[in-house]
Amino acid sequence: MTVLVFLDSAFPDGRIADATQPQLRVTDTGITRGDGIFETMLAVGGTPRKLQAHLARLATSAEALELDVPASEVWERAISTALKQADDDGELVVKLVATRGEEGAGATAWVLVSPLPEGLRGQRLSVLLLDRGYDSTVAQRAPWLLMGAKTLSYAVNMAAVRYARSQGANDVIFTSSDGKVLEGPTSTVLIARVIDGAKHLITPQLESGILPGTSQGALFTAAREAGWELGYGPLVPGDLFSSDGVWLISSVRLLAEVESIDRKPVKVTPELTAELGALVESVS
Repeated sequence: MTVLVFLDSAFPDGRIADATQPQLRVTDTGITRGDGIFETMLAVGGTPRKLQAHLARLATSAEALELDVPASEVWERAISTALKQADDDGELVVKLVATRGEEGAGATAWVLVSPLPEGLRGQRLSVLLLDRGYDSTVAQRAPWLLMGAKTLSYAVNMAAVRYARSQGANDVIFTSSDGKVLEGPTSTVLIARVIDGAKHLITPQLESGILPGTSQGALFTAAREAGWELGYGPLVPGDLFSSDGVWLISSVRLLAEVESIDRKPVKVTPELTAELGALVESVS
């Protein structure tokens, strides 16, 4: 069952709408320009995971776009309404969307709750390294490019995934034009190294213009408490091949193990995947 709830000042807890019927005007700038932001999270047993982290990132994205969106507590009420309406104790995908709306009319915002797609978990990934088309310092030089904001403009990301699939792979790791590892189209990159018995978990540096991962941040907190050493790049492709494990992590797919990059095998360490996977599952 898919549930749609609009954030509407006339309905403090959100306005339930029919998700099977048209709801947006064709002149909404979210459609005509991709001018908007979104967040996607997992709900388990009627409770969204990492809710405050997602709301904080939504607010950061809104600030970057100079987009006036409802306050966090308004989103929380609408999310609660949607999950109650869904009435499902299993795993659900919760998507928050805010567009600039129609010219001069103010933002349009909604919550969409839908079932978890089948076959999303447990995959071992074959990925391609694809050039993202900018260097790793562009976010500092050109803030108007909105690097690090989660905007609706995902056409390039989806084109990259389609290209990878046409080449026999099933996901992508973007690289910068100066050779740094960035992120996946919908995920954060992680690598592990075991050095003299100490376990190190490393992700690309945020200053390279990647989206700060809520799942990566939560995993880092849990891993630190479990005795892992943590690090933030910079990473280059060679680091992926010399690691003891490579993963892509996201809020809905969770932790996905990479088994090959550019058709070359990378090291797979099942015990590290099991340990990290358990830590991801423990994060609420």
